[in-house]
Amino acid sequence: MSLIKHLHHASLVASDLAASRAFYEGVLELPINPTRPKLPYDGIWYDIGDSMIHLLVVPNPDKDAVRPEHGGVDRHTALMVTDFDELIARLEKAGIPYSASKSGRKALFCRDPDGNALEFMG
Repeated sequence: MSLIKHLHHASLVASDLAASRAFYEGVLELPINPTRPKLPYDGIWYDIGDSMIHLLVVPNPDKDAVRPEHGGVDRHTALMVTDFDELIARLEKAGIPYSASKSGRKALFCRDPDGNALEFMG
């Protein structure tokens, strides 16, 4: 029996909190989790069901790394969506490039303003 019950959160580095908020709140419409304590760095937490995404405004240890164009072959956070077509419409309206899963699954990948890869599954 596994000791792990579920994924609590994924932390992503953000350099421009305003740009990140425009993406996560504006495009994805994620609700803010108000329980984030006062920390020595800026950031924000978002609720996703019983899990969260934590954005951390801290120096990026990978700022000079060359990331693959397709997020599916990069480290990424995968999220289930309720309306795949609506997600595509929002990404296109915001001018955010995305690519389809190479596996043939109903999934696509995009990057947030800091280049963090996200997978969306329908």
